[in-house]
Amino acid sequence: MSVRTYNPSVRVGNWNEDIQLEEDTLKDFLEKKEKGELLHQKRTKLEQTIFKKIDLSVSRDGCVHIGDTVSLRCPAARDRTKYFANKEPRDECQLNVFPEINRILESKQLEGPCHVSSSKDCTSSLRSSFVIKSCDEKLNGHPLRYGDLFYLCTLGAEGGDLYLSSDHATIQKSARRSRHQEVSFVKDPSFLTQWRILHYNPQLRMEYEGCPVPANAIALVNHKYTNQDLAVEEDFVIRTPFGTREYEISCHTYLDSHRAEKDVNHWMLMMGVPGDEVYPVVNKS
Repeated sequence: MSVRTYNPSVRVGNWNEDIQLEEDTLKDFLEKKEKGELLHQKRTKLEQTIFKKIDLSVSRDGCVHIGDTVSLRCPAARDRTKYFANKEPRDECQLNVFPEINRILESKQLEGPCHVSSSKDCTSSLRSSFVIKSCDEKLNGHPLRYGDLFYLCTLGAEGGDLYLSSDHATIQKSARRSRHQEVSFVKDPSFLTQWRILHYNPQLRMEYEGCPVPANAIALVNHKYTNQDLAVEEDFVIRTPFGTREYEISCHTYLDSHRAEKDVNHWMLMMGVPGDEVYPVVNKS
C-alpha cells in the first residue's frame, strides 16, 4: 500500500488526483454548510427546537380541561431526613421527553418511540409540555374529571404528536435501571396509552370520582391497563443526550405502611393562572 509522503503542491505521484480530491471535499463541505446539514448545525437546530419555551394553557376556573397544554410536576420529597449523607433529597422535578440523539438529528420533529425522564429544570419547553386529549371524543374545553380516560400527548408539529404509553414489565422490555414498567412516547394511540387521574388520598378517592380535576394540585396519574401509577425513580438517575442527569420514570405504585401512595407517585398538572400573561412568573429553579 502506497502512502503519500508529499503535499499535493509537490507534484510527485498522483498529484493531480490529490488536488481534485481535496477540491471535491471542500466543495462537499460548503454545500452541506449552505444546506445546514453539518452535524453541529443540526445539533444547534435540535437544541433550539427541544428547549423552545412553551406557554401553558391558562385555567380560568381552576380546573383542567380537554385540549389544555400542561406540564407534569412532581413535588419535592416531603421527608428530607431519610436520605444518607452521600445522597441529596429529591427536589421538585418535571416530566420530560428525550429522543435518541441520532434519530432527532435526522428529522425535524420528535419521532416515537421516545424515552421519558424527570428533570429538575421546571421551565416549560417543548420537551416538558403536553396536551390532554380525550379517549371518547369529548370536545376541547370539556372539564377533565377524576376517573376519565385521556391521552397525554406531545405537542403537534415539532412535538410529533406522540402518546404516553406503558405496558407490563417483561425480561425483554422494562425500565433500564429500576426494571419496573417502562414508560415511553409512541406514535399511535391504543389501550396502552390510556391514563386517568385519581385522587391522591385513597380514603377520598371514591368520593371524588367524577369531580373536575383541579389545576396545580396533587393527584395520581394512573395507567388504566396495568393499574400502576406514574412514578419518579428517585434512586435511579440516567444521563440524557443533552448532558443532563435526570431521574428515571416508570409506571409503578409505591405504597407506604398505610397503603397510601408515596410522594414519588404524586403529580401536579401545572397550568397558568389568570394574570400570568400580564405578570409572567420567573422560574427561580
